[in-house]
Amino acid sequence: MHNLQRHVASRLCLAIVFPLLLAIPAVLRAADPAKHARTVVMVSVDGLAAFYMDDPKADMPTIRALAEAGAWAPMQASAPTVTWPNHTNLVTGVTSAKHGVVGNEYFDREQKKSVPLILDPFFDKEEIIRVPTIYDVAHGAGMKTAGIRWPASRNAKTLDWGMPEVGSNKQLHEFTTPELVAECKAAGIWADGEKVRSGSREVEIVSDDASARVFHHILRTHRPNLALLHLIHVDHMEHVHGPRSPEAYEAIHHADLQVREIWDILKRDYPDTATLLVVSDHGFAPIEHVILPNVVLRDLGLVQVEGDQVVDGTVRIVIQGGALFVYVLDDDKRGEIIAQVRKAFEAVPGIGKIAGPDELKDHGVASPADDPHAPDMILFAAEGFSYSDKASGSKVVIDDTPIKGTHGHDEHLPNLQATFVAWGAGIKPGSRPGLIKNIDVAPTIAELLGLNMQSASGKPVAAALAE
Repeated sequence: MHNLQRHVASRLCLAIVFPLLLAIPAVLRAADPAKHARTVVMVSVDGLAAFYMDDPKADMPTIRALAEAGAWAPMQASAPTVTWPNHTNLVTGVTSAKHGVVGNEYFDREQKKSVPLILDPFFDKEEIIRVPTIYDVAHGAGMKTAGIRWPASRNAKTLDWGMPEVGSNKQLHEFTTPELVAECKAAGIWADGEKVRSGSREVEIVSDDASARVFHHILRTHRPNLALLHLIHVDHMEHVHGPRSPEAYEAIHHADLQVREIWDILKRDYPDTATLLVVSDHGFAPIEHVILPNVVLRDLGLVQVEGDQVVDGTVRIVIQGGALFVYVLDDDKRGEIIAQVRKAFEAVPGIGKIAGPDELKDHGVASPADDPHAPDMILFAAEGFSYSDKASGSKVVIDDTPIKGTHGHDEHLPNLQATFVAWGAGIKPGSRPGLIKNIDVAPTIAELLGLNMQSASGKPVAAALAE
């Protein structure tokens, strides 16, 4: 090529490539080649409270062996202590005030209706998560990624192999990576979801065993650098029968066996290069009493009721287990209504804490001015209490509860603490960091993989990391 041609081509190349380099986030440009071959596997055992680690009735020898050989810490969630926002905390390193997944459900102020997020009925990942996830960062650095039944991951473009948490077999087939479905069917390990009741609706849910089989296939066949698995059966048993119930203990033991299978694969197929994290999203509280907040709001004249249900009003609520999101729809009287609601509920038995507009940030929740999906107030129930949206009758607190356990309560309560266990490459044996936050998990994974996750508010759990 002529010198002038080479010069022009060189300048043209720079003109095209240099802006692209500037556009690439710094988090994607910091991969450590020495750690690029590592694999981090994170298994979330939904509802595995930190208190089970010291409970002799909890038969989980694998998880305790991992903790003994690696690191273990109780872990603080953020409000509300429910599944979707806190699983998003785990992979983003920020709370809902930044990532946008405010709860398992939110109230749409414009449409005046509740919008469920859990079981993924409406939204792809990019529509509801506003910041980079650890799998975005890993994928952007050229690493292979997988997520099986991970909340808020539907159609995630940066998961090479994905099976989202959805509530119907139609969606399961539509949104699972097609090659993964074909491979698992060919191997005889694919199973559709089974019909179960979830609140007032019937849904089709893939079992933990079926999810684990797909996950094992990915580990053995595709050798990802980052793989996420969400197990749900422990949480389900704790809701139905209560924490520390025989049924909950049995589910914990089964989850421990599933963790054992993954540990065996990592020791055999990934010697000296794999790190295994066993985490949870929240703890659990037993329930004996139910608060009916719509009865209070009805008597204040803030909601309109037909039969047993609210049909309109200047205030609407969304229940998040042991937390109540309060949405004020009258902008002109917002301050007045908030004061009225606070005064009324301070006298209600079972209300443990009220977080008004000035306190939301202390719980990792945005203000409605910054995020219209966020509530104006959160009413945290005391342990032993939960909420119902029924609006009939005269009693505000009743003892007739269809569930024996729930979560969502104030994240500072010890029983609502989650679990963090880490073992393997990059983990300091026998380390006990003390109480950590779940926004520290994604930065810790980034450190293990040699990535820099600058978007995270959390910090790597340095006390758990080998030098």
